[in-house]
Amino acid sequence: MNVTVLHVEDCPNLAPLMEQLDEMLGGRDDIILKTRLVTSDSDAEQLGFHGSPTILIDGLDPFRSPGEPVGLSCRTYDTGYGTRGWPTHAQLATILPVTS
Repeated sequence: MNVTVLHVEDCPNLAPLMEQLDEMLGGRDDIILKTRLVTSDSDAEQLGFHGSPTILIDGLDPFRSPGEPVGLSCRTYDTGYGTRGWPTHAQLATILPVTS
């Protein structure tokens, strides 16, 4: 499985998201975790970038909402307790094959 985190330069939500993903996926040989900087609207369109950070699982955005715009912007996630700039541990656990 490939997990790619798309982001804009200096995204304040990238570091906390990556820490959470590293904690959840650390040591897994079957998962490739990488980041990719998105710098143009054409890249955003091609990659399906719905704001920074966007998580792709094997190229697909599991958190995409219908009608959500593509472009260079910040992204927020509805956590069920308000919004923040990255998904909760529980939300990530629903899309990632984590071991206990």
